[in-house]
Amino acid sequence: MADLGRGLTFLAFAVALYGIGASLYGARAGRRAWADSGRRSVYALAGLTTGAFVILELAFLRSDFSFAVVQSHSSTTTPTFYRAAAAWSSQEGSLLLWLWLLSLWSSLVLFLTRRRMRDVQPYATAVLLGFAAFFGGLLVFSVSPFDVLPVTPAEGVGLNPLLRHPSMMSHPPLLYSGYTLWAVPFAFAVGALVVRRVDAEWITATRRFGLAAWFFLGCGIMLGARWSYAELGWGGYWAWDPVENASLLPWLTGTAFLHSIMVQEKRGMLKTWNASLVLATGTLAILGTFLVRSGILDSIHAFGASTLGVPFVVLIGSMVVGSVLLVVSRRDVLRSEHRLDSLLSREAVFLANNLVLVGMAFVVFWGTFFPLIAEAVTGQKQALGPPWFDKYTVPLALLLVLLSGIGPVIAWRRATAAHARRNFAIPVGAGLLALVASLALGAGDRPLALLMFAFGGFVAGTVGQEFWRGTRARRAMTGEAPPTALLSLVRRNRRRYGGYVVHLGMAVLFVGVAASSAFQSSKDVRLKPGQSVKVGDYRSTRSRPRASTCAPATSSGSSTARGWWPSRTARSSPAWRPSAATTRSRARRSHGRSGATSRARRPARSRWTRARCATCGSRSRRTRRS
Repeated sequence: MADLGRGLTFLAFAVALYGIGASLYGARAGRRAWADSGRRSVYALAGLTTGAFVILELAFLRSDFSFAVVQSHSSTTTPTFYRAAAAWSSQEGSLLLWLWLLSLWSSLVLFLTRRRMRDVQPYATAVLLGFAAFFGGLLVFSVSPFDVLPVTPAEGVGLNPLLRHPSMMSHPPLLYSGYTLWAVPFAFAVGALVVRRVDAEWITATRRFGLAAWFFLGCGIMLGARWSYAELGWGGYWAWDPVENASLLPWLTGTAFLHSIMVQEKRGMLKTWNASLVLATGTLAILGTFLVRSGILDSIHAFGASTLGVPFVVLIGSMVVGSVLLVVSRRDVLRSEHRLDSLLSREAVFLANNLVLVGMAFVVFWGTFFPLIAEAVTGQKQALGPPWFDKYTVPLALLLVLLSGIGPVIAWRRATAAHARRNFAIPVGAGLLALVASLALGAGDRPLALLMFAFGGFVAGTVGQEFWRGTRARRAMTGEAPPTALLSLVRRNRRRYGGYVVHLGMAVLFVGVAASSAFQSSKDVRLKPGQSVKVGDYRSTRSRPRASTCAPATSSGSSTARGWWPSRTARSSPAWRPSAATTRSRARRSHGRSGATSRARRPARSRWTRARCATCGSRSRRTRRS
């Protein structure tokens, strides 16, 4: 099985190389048959990687410890659910998962666009296969998941306890789906720039893939936060960890891209900006994959130091240089067809929204890589903690929520005063109501949280007003009942009203983050037994443990040598085992109390003793010693 998996991986790498050559030759020579052959090589790549991934999964499910990766990341005692997820807990398995998902999404987009953009598609195919060849090469020459051990062990090491969480089954595949899906618009943007076809058709063809990438990446981030809430940091869900930040970066720039392409479709503006955003998002997706595997930044999520840093740096550097050259060389055809008419317009709000999102991405990027920057300049690593991130991201988040409430109701090109009064009266009233309610509930001493609650109410008022107006207009036209009119309205305008729902959901998310962050009270205090500390309205006192779960000491003069026996609670602990001296002492006492020998002996004096555990210093309950 291992040889078959290794052979499939090598064939996938060879097919990717062939597809790159066939696609580029077909595009440059005008040979459509070669371009089609390059596209079909993507389908073949999907079949080969599917077979390789199935073999790896079967090895984990069968606990085949002849595979080195199975032996180091699974065991026979690991539940089946986690054995299936353990395939991507390793570096080798996660790279194969990345390649497999990339081949699936690439096959889907190339099949759907097989009769469209025939000049752009071969170059996009070559870019997608270039990514596949890179990851296939890593699996063939660097970290193969099909390496076997010379001697098959009877048992494996097992899965890391922190990875035994239900999110292990969904969190990594969702993140990798987001990363690989962002490669699709990246590849088509490269193809469109190469052939100088910068109209909105490539955006239309890849919009759904961009939305899917944004959705899957967002779900992966949320599940990761839920995982952290359950496993780490006493309920914390976001610690600005480098790997967490790496997944947030393409999400932020991708969100900006999805907003700005609406302006290009509507007005023919922001072409250079959109090309730059999608190229940056694709590069940041590869950067996120790189940070998990390089070990250059300390993170509890990373695989640790490895030899993959250099290949990833070469790939990312090539993407950055190539993207800059493409945009600069095509600046003449990327010129906008129209200009911004007014700052009070939807175009201006979308542009401001983009600037805020990119500003947040820059803050996160700078804070994440600051240890490397500081080490290069001063020779010492200096990490930036959550207070630094919060200082800059909180004001930007406030602006983002406010703009998400303004954008849906402001007019295109130019908004008049009468139009603004008519559209913003209800949202402003809802924001003021939320402000008053927050003050009444005692949020006045947290001004930033108070602003976030007010802006969240503003967004809720905007979304509610749009749904109410649309339903009322639908009822006036068709005479339908309100629920039917609402469903028909959403069904006929899914893109518009789906965006409203997303805006409302993001406002709720930010309000929740503000509430959980601003009103928490934490204090790090070291207490000795008997000492207490006041936290808010509560006083916490450290008391001595009632029963020791430590193994009793066996040194000379210890309580064990004197026949100490712990309580029933302590004996039930899996960590406790009686020492030989304790067992002998207990046996002698039992023998002395049995049969005629016990009646013939002189009654021993009874006394109460209290033993101290030599490990933790706690005392056991009083025991009777004869």
